Amino acid sequence: MIKLLKYMNNWAWGFIVLVIGLVVLQVYCDLELPTKLSNILTSASTAEALIDQGLMTDILQKKYQDEIMKNGLEMFAYAGISLFSSVLVCFFASRIASSFSYNLRKELYQHIQKFSISEIENFSTASLITRTTNDITQIQMVVIMTLRMAISAPTMAVLGIIKAGNIEASANLSIIVVLSVVALVTLVVSLFLIVMPKFKAIQGLTDKLNLVTRENLTGIRVVRANCAEEYQENKFNEVNQKVTKTNVFVNRALSLLNPGMMLIMNGTSLAILWVGAYLINENPLFLGNVFGFQQITMMIVMAFMQLIMIFIMVPRGLVSAKRVREVFDIKPSIANLVSMEPVPEEQGTIAYEDVCFSYPNSNENVLDHIHFTANAGQTIAIIGSTGSGKSSLINLLPRFFDATEGVVKVDGRDVKTYDLKILRDKIAFIAQKALLFKGTIRSNLLYGKEDATEEEMWNALKLAMAYDFVSSYPDGLNQAVAQGGSNFSGGQKQRLSIARALIKRPEIIVFDDSFSALDFKTDKILRNNLKDLDYNPTKIIVAQRIGTIMDADLILVLDKGKIVGQGTHKELIERCSVYQEIAYSQLSKEEIDHA
Repeated sequence: MIKLLKYMNNWAWGFIVLVIGLVVLQVYCDLELPTKLSNILTSASTAEALIDQGLMTDILQKKYQDEIMKNGLEMFAYAGISLFSSVLVCFFASRIASSFSYNLRKELYQHIQKFSISEIENFSTASLITRTTNDITQIQMVVIMTLRMAISAPTMAVLGIIKAGNIEASANLSIIVVLSVVALVTLVVSLFLIVMPKFKAIQGLTDKLNLVTRENLTGIRVVRANCAEEYQENKFNEVNQKVTKTNVFVNRALSLLNPGMMLIMNGTSLAILWVGAYLINENPLFLGNVFGFQQITMMIVMAFMQLIMIFIMVPRGLVSAKRVREVFDIKPSIANLVSMEPVPEEQGTIAYEDVCFSYPNSNENVLDHIHFTANAGQTIAIIGSTGSGKSSLINLLPRFFDATEGVVKVDGRDVKTYDLKILRDKIAFIAQKALLFKGTIRSNLLYGKEDATEEEMWNALKLAMAYDFVSSYPDGLNQAVAQGGSNFSGGQKQRLSIARALIKRPEIIVFDDSFSALDFKTDKILRNNLKDLDYNPTKIIVAQRIGTIMDADLILVLDKGKIVGQGTHKELIERCSVYQEIAYSQLSKEEIDHA
């Protein structure tokens, strides 16, 4: 938790000092109230005793009236100052905690953005969401309670004990306070030892619950297509029951706390009045002292109750802080080197020089000694069976992963020496699974180029064969896009993703099987449009269909992470058995011969 405090705003530390001052002022005023009440009761008791003895004179009566009035006005003033201080403490504590959680959430989000895919896979998506939301909320509650209670409670307890010790006849009543505090601490420590292990379990189970829920909602079509609703429901119920049982156990245990504390507090009050009754019977002037001591004792007990609440909340917050810290402790493996070297003049060249790649915690290479060069403006195609390493190969280009061995170069320069923004500005990457963001078609296109004009958007849509269906919408570019683009078909999402990439006008365009949802006619027209661009980017096309890549300048054939053939379609159909096998499984010999 302490390590996370570095994300506190600088101005917040000044307000924390102010809050500490206000808390001490509030505690002082609260403790003065019983003292003034004791003075009023003592003055009233003394006056009554003088009246009973017939010794009261007008001067003495005026004196005691003035003392009662003075103490009453002082009580009113202290109550007002205490109220005002309390309001300010609540205001500043909430402001400081909210600001801290805002900074922490922002820093955590930005830190996650720097993760490579391998680091993100260390945590489930649901877990990262829980840590960014629920866990930080828990930390925020701890900060608020710390500022409001962790300062006032011990201050109240210490000053209250000192104040109570100065009251006459307190020696006879102090044993009661000691016993009540011992009983209170025993109750809390016992419950604390029982529920503490469950706090960590709750956060872990919350991760699992979010994971199952998210998995079910994102895969709802697959679930319904396979009539697996009951299976998913049982899966959800299993986790939900564990969460419920753990929460019920914790809440049942903690439900004993409130009645237990009230029993101790009321028992303490009753014991003080009982013993105090004997003291008052011996000396009526002890009336004010007994009631004053009772009020201060209640404040001391309440202070210990507040400390107990802190001891309950803080461990849960510390569990959340540890989970957040675990994310911060993961250092991004993709280091962003802010280089002062000038951007290379050549544009669009790609070179893989003896590149090997294996995933973290794996000893087996996914890519093995890959070597090829693509000149500016060329179209490079990559084909191979499932699991041959096609996507892994292109993921090294924008540094979603880093090569284990060898060098990947863009424009003659190692990609590891680029500033990531400059490198990725050179590349447009269209993923295998087309993803649209919630908003509008316009807002999605602006992801490619923030200052794109409407004309540029429509031109990109024409090139991507998306113009017809977008122009058919009444709202056109302002047509709403649901989360993930669920209100569009697979082919429409792919074409919009391609338009988003083309509007960027990058040096290199990477198509990771981005034509798979298109029909053959649309596929062919779109590829022809890519040839007719008003500039000449380098294109890398990962595809399963031979028809999509036949016209490529260079085709790479991958098999088990190795390049088993490279060349044009005609060259490969003559000498590469793997390519021949793929080609003849899709096309007839006549179609291949006339290609």
